[in-house]
Amino acid sequence: MSFNNGLSGLRSASTDLNITGNNIANAGTVGFKQSRAEFANIYASSVLGGGKNPQGSGSLLSSVSQQFNQGNINYTQNALDLAINGNGFFQVSNNGALSYTRAGYFGTDSNGYIVDNFGYNLQGYTTDDNGVLQTGSIGNLRIRATSQAPAATSIVTQGFNLNSTSTVPTNAFSPTDPTSYNSSTSTNIFDSQGNAHVMTQFFVKTAPNAWTMNVLIDGSHPLAGVANLAASTAASAAGATPASVATAVATLAGTDPSVLPAQVTAASAASVAAGATVESVVAAIAAAGKTPVSANMTFNSVGQLQPVTSTSPAAYDPNAVPAMPAPQPTDVWEMNADGTLKIRSWVPSTSNGEENPVFLANGAAISNSGVSLDFRQATQFASAFAVNSVAQDGYTTGELAGVEISDQGEIFARYTNGQSRVQGQVILANFANVQGLTPVGKSQWIQAADSGEPVRNPPRSGTLGAIQSGALEDSNVDLSDQLVNLIVAQRNYQASAKTIEAESALTQTVINLR
Repeated sequence: MSFNNGLSGLRSASTDLNITGNNIANAGTVGFKQSRAEFANIYASSVLGGGKNPQGSGSLLSSVSQQFNQGNINYTQNALDLAINGNGFFQVSNNGALSYTRAGYFGTDSNGYIVDNFGYNLQGYTTDDNGVLQTGSIGNLRIRATSQAPAATSIVTQGFNLNSTSTVPTNAFSPTDPTSYNSSTSTNIFDSQGNAHVMTQFFVKTAPNAWTMNVLIDGSHPLAGVANLAASTAASAAGATPASVATAVATLAGTDPSVLPAQVTAASAASVAAGATVESVVAAIAAAGKTPVSANMTFNSVGQLQPVTSTSPAAYDPNAVPAMPAPQPTDVWEMNADGTLKIRSWVPSTSNGEENPVFLANGAAISNSGVSLDFRQATQFASAFAVNSVAQDGYTTGELAGVEISDQGEIFARYTNGQSRVQGQVILANFANVQGLTPVGKSQWIQAADSGEPVRNPPRSGTLGAIQSGALEDSNVDLSDQLVNLIVAQRNYQASAKTIEAESALTQTVINLR
């Protein structure tokens, strides 16, 4: 019996040494969870029991228990290094074979898929072709390195204060004469091709509590680009004359009402002027195109803006009763039911690059819904003119500049145009019995019968932990504890060996009896 006791003790101590040694070897392994040897004693007994005082028959290994307590979070410089602060496992796929890990070494492969250091694909909620997150659709996460398409501006929101103590200017309005207006501000807006345009607003006080807001885009009337392009095209044709330029613009005006009548008049006048040149005709047309569009603003006695009711040219009102005629291309303004004002007709233009630039229609379009101007928060108080807030929703083309991952696992691609776009969302898996998971090496586990089915949800939902981007979870091995365990296991091994040695001596004594 003593031989069995000693032999089982040796086996148990040897197992304990192996498990402790494995823990020590993986003290620096990211995402590693230490194990613990759990032993049970053995008693030999008959079918009817062994009496009150059965003798022990040694020990055996009952279980190797994994300790899933949290490891330390170690911060790195890689945005795709991920650590879980709390419960849960990353789910990775090896050609469809699922496994679970706490090791957050992730990067991208040649196709942009997020993979771990063994090439397994990180799983999560994917996005469709429009960048909309498909919640519930779990697949391989991917970062798309393609350029972000531009978006035309559809709304500009402003908050500003006009100085109520300002006086009415005596000079007729001119954008080049600062004495002809009281205040001005500029905002970038974008067309459908991502070209930036400067929308300038000039505020002119006309009476107590009354102002006119004059608007130019790229220093010109919103529709000037068509006539400017027609004039420039005719001027560059072989044998072009001032008269032919004027005729070309006049002909265009007869077929396209978006050409400004003032520009046609300027072209005609320039074509018959003494000594007029093609360049002078184009310049005259461009100068005529600098006439602004305007909206009249009124404030109440406490400085609050009242709804805009009049514009120049007159605004199209889709809510008018009786109904107005169908809108024309020259209807620049439109009244919105919510009190905002919309630029519904605008021809995006690009400078011709000259020293005195002429802006020519560039073939781009505006937002399908037009450009809404929301300045309902404007005030008129006795303080200096100030723009308190400004925002617009357009942007130019953007190249991928970086990746950010939120604590809820949302993957955002950051672009050079200042925009960001969701590329997917990491999901975490948890089990009813994590001790039932089967370790398969590579700091990974697989589902087993004892673990139960995985429950998958985004980070920070339910009992799941949070994602920490740019960090890794260290091994939860405490070297001090493990080194002490190593000494204890060694002593247990030596003691069990002594038991066998003592039993051997006793047996030899009996054999030597004569």
